[in-house]
Amino acid sequence: MLTVSALACSCSALLAQEATFAVTAREVGAPSYNPITGTRLNSANSLIFDRLLLQDTDQSFHGALATSWEQTPDGMQWTFKLKPGVTFHDGEPFNAKTIEWWIPKFAGTENAYMVANIDKVEVVDDLTVRFLMKAPDPNLLFNLASSFMGIPAPKAYDELGDKFGVTAAVGTGPYKMQSFTVGQSTVLVRNDAYTWGSDLSVNRGPAKIKTITVREIAEDSTAFLELQTGGVDLLYTVPTDFLPRLKAEKSIKVMMIPGTEIVYMPINVTVEPFTDIKVRAAAAYAVNQKAIWQTLYGGVGAPANSFLISSLQESRIDPKVAIAYDPDRSKKLLDEAGWTVGPDGVRVKNGQKLQVKLWTSNGTEFKRITEAVQAQLKDVGIQADITVFDPSSINAQYKKKTEHQLAVRSYSWTNADIIDWFFSGKRLGYPNVSMLNDPKAEELNDLAMTKARTWDERVANFKAYHEYILSQYAFAPIYEPANIFAYSTRKLKLPEVVRGTRLTSQTILDAEVTK
Repeated sequence: MLTVSALACSCSALLAQEATFAVTAREVGAPSYNPITGTRLNSANSLIFDRLLLQDTDQSFHGALATSWEQTPDGMQWTFKLKPGVTFHDGEPFNAKTIEWWIPKFAGTENAYMVANIDKVEVVDDLTVRFLMKAPDPNLLFNLASSFMGIPAPKAYDELGDKFGVTAAVGTGPYKMQSFTVGQSTVLVRNDAYTWGSDLSVNRGPAKIKTITVREIAEDSTAFLELQTGGVDLLYTVPTDFLPRLKAEKSIKVMMIPGTEIVYMPINVTVEPFTDIKVRAAAAYAVNQKAIWQTLYGGVGAPANSFLISSLQESRIDPKVAIAYDPDRSKKLLDEAGWTVGPDGVRVKNGQKLQVKLWTSNGTEFKRITEAVQAQLKDVGIQADITVFDPSSINAQYKKKTEHQLAVRSYSWTNADIIDWFFSGKRLGYPNVSMLNDPKAEELNDLAMTKARTWDERVANFKAYHEYILSQYAFAPIYEPANIFAYSTRKLKLPEVVRGTRLTSQTILDAEVTK
């Protein structure tokens, strides 16, 4: 019989193996953990699925399920060596035949473009696979390291069909999905067979935390309170305006790494009054990026003047096309477009007020930014009426194409091909919320996405594409956040240095519960 003290120790040890993480407003409502078909995946995805490659903070590439890779000088073949002894959560082996099955599965999906240049997958031997290319793809390594390139178990994937990623998600990652309730929580249990961690982790074997519950908390203020009171142990993302309060908490540690995100205001170019480029430009120049950065974010992060994060070469645009706050220019453009100031300060044209819809997702941070943008638009004579949607339904609203005019939203990505994702004429409604379908833009898109033979050519092509999108005022840049997360030191210990472009499996493998 266990004594009371022995029982208490046993319970304490059990509890110490469990942790609760939280994703907040930006990641709430992802409908599935299917990396092949998904267009929205939350941070727990990296714990379930491994990729061939991972990217470090400096954007260098490191082997994950691949041990090495080489490219022929003409760029028409890539050969990857795979790690031995890797198995999926269902016990099935991972090998070259997995890759041969996996790549064709992207055909017809939103993510097909990432492997579109692969013509054929050739199995060289059990642990060697070769990609025969249709055309050189200087961006292939980045694509293979993206969160959408987690490799699912073939047998489970084919058997479950559309239910894969919902009722079950089977990968080779350090955690197995025990349960998933959309918009609420995911329960993950440790994969005790895991012995193939990458060199971005000190720990290459099974994770130290046995069970992780990932909660989805739409309200940032609620997430902050939950961390403060012990309801969650780690927040994957922390709004900057909570930093002073978090830093004041002795038992909470805040960590900051270079950002991968841009907050922006898409402008629907197909709906009045924004069919007029002067009105679009006026709305864009009305946004005071520096004021938002200083007032809402306390100078953390940076004002955004383009669509790409500042660490990318393609973000170094001609200053003439950068979009920065210029209220005088905004007002002049509205005057030229025939919109005159009415008695209440709202502009009028042909008896019609310059009154537009401004959409956003719920969450404290989005609401505050949107309210700031609303006030700035009002200063130049544009009345913007705010509507707040939950993250799981706003994309369906965008797909109606003619319902929205302006919005405040964000993306997180570390490659220039995000411009294709949000401005390609092939993706009108969502993700191309701006509804831009411009022949010149499509020509530049094709050059950027498919015609480059080298990395330098690709950078030059994407820079030209980026500058043209800016010139069309299909959006207004707002803010480039730092990547901030926080955790309770009463419960967790994380490595001092976070490897990777965001907080993912390589860091969680090294996380441990405090004694």
